[in-house]
Amino acid sequence: MTDSHNTLTRRCNKAPLTQRLRTGFKALGIGLLLGTIPIVTTATSEEIRLPELGDSTSGVVSRQREKELGQMWLRMFRSQVKTSSDALLQQYVEKTVKGLAEYSPLEDKSIDVVVVSNETMNAFAVPGGIMGVHTGLFLFAENEDQFASVIAHELGHLSQRHYARSLEAQRNSTIPTLAGMLGALVLAATAGGEAGIAAMTATQAAALDSQLRFSRKNEQEADRVGIETLAKSGRNPDAAGEMFEQMLKATRYYRRPPEFLLTHPVTEKRIADAKLRSQRMEDVPPSDSRDYHLMRARIRLAGEPTPQQAVKRFNAELNGINDNEDAARYGLALAQIAAGKPDMALDTLQPLLDKEPSKAAFVLARADIDLVRENYSSATRRLQHALDRNPGDHALTMGLANAHFKASNYLAAERLLAKYSRIRKKDPSVWYLLAETHGLAGDIVGVHEARAEYYILNGIFDKALQHLRHGIRMTKNEYQTNAILEQRLKDVIKMQEKAREL
Repeated sequence: MTDSHNTLTRRCNKAPLTQRLRTGFKALGIGLLLGTIPIVTTATSEEIRLPELGDSTSGVVSRQREKELGQMWLRMFRSQVKTSSDALLQQYVEKTVKGLAEYSPLEDKSIDVVVVSNETMNAFAVPGGIMGVHTGLFLFAENEDQFASVIAHELGHLSQRHYARSLEAQRNSTIPTLAGMLGALVLAATAGGEAGIAAMTATQAAALDSQLRFSRKNEQEADRVGIETLAKSGRNPDAAGEMFEQMLKATRYYRRPPEFLLTHPVTEKRIADAKLRSQRMEDVPPSDSRDYHLMRARIRLAGEPTPQQAVKRFNAELNGINDNEDAARYGLALAQIAAGKPDMALDTLQPLLDKEPSKAAFVLARADIDLVRENYSSATRRLQHALDRNPGDHALTMGLANAHFKASNYLAAERLLAKYSRIRKKDPSVWYLLAETHGLAGDIVGVHEARAEYYILNGIFDKALQHLRHGIRMTKNEYQTNAILEQRLKDVIKMQEKAREL
């Protein structure tokens, strides 16, 4: 079930990527030429001089309009890229972003987080409170504070209103700029970074020089705010300089630098400035979050060609050199589960369970062992007990729903997800699993309603309207349900109209 909703979205977008992007931009009322501008495919260690993607809330448009733009951007982005459906990973990133946002100067601290399944090192912020993180960032950042330094930097762009300043310098260019960001980030997350930079450059060519000059000041401000945010949140501010050093090394040893560097110039002077700023902060004892390494293990497992190869890799780490022994053990257990070896997985996982029997990551892994053994009642009991102790936990909720689904307890899964969908309204994975569950529970109207919400969140309005109309036809004699679906139909039509007006 983990990647099924991404597959469904992609089935609705079978056209070539450039064609899909042009179609999407027409919905925004603009056109975009892709791949028409030559691009630089190598970088020097002195400075990578390319346009800025990190940005902020806009002062040229109203905050409400900005939110609408951001949500529309997010829907279109989701429709074109493979996003992670790993609930534990999503929860970790959301918690990290929220924790940092609380200590940032952002006025509106509510952030929508999208995790992109892509091994490139990248993170981005988009006007309207959107934060994107590539899974590759976990592989590049050696510890949680380094990871957090990148997030804090992007929050710095948002809080300092760099996007608003960009619009002031490029009057009336709101939509082309957002569309350029969409094109660049979609291509960076699918076809690769070089194509993404071509798309961005094509869109912003007219204002390229001013953006480059502006970018240096933006980066300095985002560095300052990001480092201050790190320190205020109790994290090590030295991590920012450490991360910059790793980025600079990447420009020296790789043909292409990480995606993040293509839009965030790094120089020796910038590294020195970051170190100087951090030295002025109060000393924070170095820490190395185990949770971060557990998430890295999950991502590394997903990146291995086969579960068997993952078993070999984690086994070698557990018995040799590793960043975190618990994470190596956890990764090995997950790999053994994926390889269909539940008994070996339990032997591997047991020491972790003995130390922390109630930790969500370990409980979920133990439940997965039950599921592989087809001991469904044990899995659901275990997860229900954990959820009772941690009500509202996203990963445990989705884990329990999935266990009920696999156990053919469709009514139990349906009740759980129907309630949860009212809390987590903007999560496509919740609506996707709810639609599947409704279908197997025999609630066909519920299928259409949940499918419609799923397609709305992915910016596929035609499909959403199709499902809503089916639901309306089936509920002619059910006044309340029919009225709700009729109203939702009107809402989606308005969304389409706004998309064309943007």
